[in-house]
Amino acid sequence: MTSLWLLPLPIIVPFATAVLAFLFRRGAEGRWISVMGSAATLVLGVLLLMEVLANGPQAAQMGEWPAPFGITLVADTLSAVMVVITGITGLAVAIYAVADITEDMEEMGYHSLFQVLIAGVSGAFLTGDLFNLYVWFEVMLISSFGLLILGGKRVQFDAGIKYVTLNLISTILFLSGIGLLYGTTGTLNLADLSRIAPTVDPGLMTVISMMFMVGFGVKAAVFPLFFWLPASYHTPSFAVSAVFAGLLTKVGVYAMMRLFTLVFTQDIAFTHTILLWVACLTMVTGVLGAAAQTDFRRILSFHIVSQIGYMILGLALMTPLAVVGAVFYLVHHIIVKANLFLVAGVANRIAGGTELARIGSLYKGAPFLAFLFLVPAFSLAGFPPLSGFWAKYVLVKASMDIELWIVAFVALAVGLMTIYSMTKIWGQAFWKPHPGGIVPTLTSLEPGERMALLLPIVSLALMTVLIGLYPEPFVLVAERAAEELLDPAAYIAAVLGEEEILQ
Repeated sequence: MTSLWLLPLPIIVPFATAVLAFLFRRGAEGRWISVMGSAATLVLGVLLLMEVLANGPQAAQMGEWPAPFGITLVADTLSAVMVVITGITGLAVAIYAVADITEDMEEMGYHSLFQVLIAGVSGAFLTGDLFNLYVWFEVMLISSFGLLILGGKRVQFDAGIKYVTLNLISTILFLSGIGLLYGTTGTLNLADLSRIAPTVDPGLMTVISMMFMVGFGVKAAVFPLFFWLPASYHTPSFAVSAVFAGLLTKVGVYAMMRLFTLVFTQDIAFTHTILLWVACLTMVTGVLGAAAQTDFRRILSFHIVSQIGYMILGLALMTPLAVVGAVFYLVHHIIVKANLFLVAGVANRIAGGTELARIGSLYKGAPFLAFLFLVPAFSLAGFPPLSGFWAKYVLVKASMDIELWIVAFVALAVGLMTIYSMTKIWGQAFWKPHPGGIVPTLTSLEPGERMALLLPIVSLALMTVLIGLYPEPFVLVAERAAEELLDPAAYIAAVLGEEEILQ
């Protein structure tokens, strides 16, 4: 019975919070409602993860319609972990937004849109069928577009048009794939698809899988479908950039991991070879794009693309160790990337911009902020003993175990290029003198404002250090998630019942 009430709550609570935040949007109440709702979502995510770790995958049938005919919510280890990390990111950004979001943006519904986005992300992680995955993608698209253009600047509308156009193309491919898959198999329930897919013509399933690969590839911002991301992520408020950077592309990665381990496994030699090429090209093009940029947020935006390549690499290799690395990398990157955008927001506030040529002296005036930048920056580059080191180590080792030496070299070389980009930010924004002759300091912020901006950054940095120093429990959870992905018997049994495993 636990799953019957626990599974829907990480979706219901953000929606309820969105309604309340909208009703109280003209005052301080709205922002604190958002913070409390985000905290409640995190607590529910932790309870769900504890339930899954204790009792295995959990499923609930909405409206008591039996699977595969009704709406199924299901959480295995990967889903539950992603709901927790969504809660962590949501709470961090909600606190940061207290100081970052203007009253005008609050009155236009920022907190409501933010909570709807969190609900959409949680729904995508918990849904058990493809049509409702499409629904949650649309919830995310509508709310994220609203957040992207909130503020009404011309550059935001320009970015919003590119963002929506490419995502609508992705949606068309996704819906077309859903239609073909349903016409072929007669079901859209993921557990049922896993059972039926091996009985369908492999060639036809491979063609359908390509449609999903492209559709989810746009959402995940992989090569060559990533151009919408660096064109848009540097335009909204920093709180919005942080939640986008942390969560949006990861839903696309999650969907690819789910579909290409649970459903599209008939022709791994073909599909996963394509994924391998996509992963390597995504890593290389993303890091080269970052190296060419001169703006703090643009550099970080291209690095999102680059790091997505590592996650797809783990899926493409399709060995137990590689999938462990992909899951570990997914969690690590959400924390690190969201934190870097939050740091960029503070730098912008005290130094007067994000264009590297126009700022400086941050190390001299705000050494604590400089330290808080170095933690996620070094982790992103793969420095030991931070979380990024272990994530990269596992993926490189998985590549070498199956003698893909070139792939391992690419992964290591991209790590070195990441160091170059982070060093460029350090040298320009933190080390060189400010061209205006000023020395930016954190004391220029009001005490309450300073607390709201720094508390999330400090908390996420501590998590990065904790995962790096004590990786074993996190690796064990990633191993369990990988085992369930590669052997979905427990997932299918939770949704359809034990008898389906025996048939």
